[in-house]
Amino acid sequence: MSVQVENLEHNMAKLTIEVEAAEFDAACKRAYNKKKGTYNLPGFRKGKVPMNMIEKVYGAGVFYEDAANDVMPKAYADALDETGLEVVSRPEVDVTEIGKGTNFVFTATVALKPGVTLGQYKGLEVQKDVVEVTEEEVEAELKKAQEQNAREVTIEDRPIKEGDVITLDYAGTIDGVPFDGGTAQSQKLEIGSHSFIDTFEDQLVGLGIGEEKDVEVTFPEEYHAKELAGKPANFHVKILGITEKQLPEIDDDFAQDTTEFDSLAEYKEDIKKKLLDSKEEQAKNAMENVLVEKVIEGAQMDIPDAMVDFQVDQMVQEFQQRVSYQGISFEQYLQFTGQDPAAFRESMRPEALKRIQSSLVLEAVVAAESIEATEEDLNKEFERMASMYQMEVEQIASLMQDAEKENMKKDIAIQKAVEFIAEQAVVTEASEELDYEAE
Repeated sequence: MSVQVENLEHNMAKLTIEVEAAEFDAACKRAYNKKKGTYNLPGFRKGKVPMNMIEKVYGAGVFYEDAANDVMPKAYADALDETGLEVVSRPEVDVTEIGKGTNFVFTATVALKPGVTLGQYKGLEVQKDVVEVTEEEVEAELKKAQEQNAREVTIEDRPIKEGDVITLDYAGTIDGVPFDGGTAQSQKLEIGSHSFIDTFEDQLVGLGIGEEKDVEVTFPEEYHAKELAGKPANFHVKILGITEKQLPEIDDDFAQDTTEFDSLAEYKEDIKKKLLDSKEEQAKNAMENVLVEKVIEGAQMDIPDAMVDFQVDQMVQEFQQRVSYQGISFEQYLQFTGQDPAAFRESMRPEALKRIQSSLVLEAVVAAESIEATEEDLNKEFERMASMYQMEVEQIASLMQDAEKENMKKDIAIQKAVEFIAEQAVVTEASEELDYEAE
């Protein structure tokens, strides 16, 4: 195999890769052996038709596509190893010469990782918020804990009221015709949650167990199912059960029963500390993001479109995984949101470009300041992961291959670059006058 590199504009390159004729002929033979059982010719048993006979009947190039797909991946990988190019896109492949007994030649047009000329990254001016926690925020967290520890009590002697959780059957129709998704049995519904459309929940208030009612509603104009959007519908409803939330009193007993604290005052102080730590982390991250954006603004780099396309591909795959964890397909998500795949991809391009720019400038800072991740840094990351997954540190470390450890070190060095930029920044503070007294 041989390779030639032609540098193009905007950090693109064209690799011309030539594979020896003998190697391509061997790939053709492998393709024949793999597919010979699919050919039937008069006078030959199935799977016993000679290769040259198949080529005569179906054309000399009958096995070329399979052979090309066989040799190209390895030839391309070998070409990258030989040239040392840092490719940041999928290759755009074009076959230029193909045939038995001749060298197989193809080109791969790729994006190369751009160089970066850094501007100012030390002494940048930035504002950081001074954060505090209000009593209202602490009370809101207590309310969440109260809701989480509520008991559901079955109600039999009164009608539905706001806040109840009911069980119901319903069957929906439009102009007397049932529609997809309009029928359910033993459905749970919290009255006042507004999880059902229009005034559906409001119209159930006052009904008792066993009662039935026709509920009239109208689907929103922007409803995700376009065939239902804006249409009036009738739901025949039957109430099967009613439960009521009973909230515990927020007092010392509540703190003792639900936490490790002996008093409500101690519990509230712990909530305040955790909220403050969270806000501090958010303020720190926001400040660092502003600083990185300033470094990007001052840097020079020529990012090829193919590199952005590749980043978008990765982001789309990540998003598809996330929605699949929620039990819906990517196609269903697009249908619900009224987007087509092309528009969805286009909406991701700004974020994809930002990710690339951030990565490139931070890698440039790592190089400029000779920042490295130490073994101690790596061990701390193992400790964090061990705590997260409830495993032993040694077990986490043993699961990591050398390549994964190197990638972790690169990520740690990038984060250290962010911290370096923040340490070198000129920080001014903007504070809010917020008062808090623990009760």
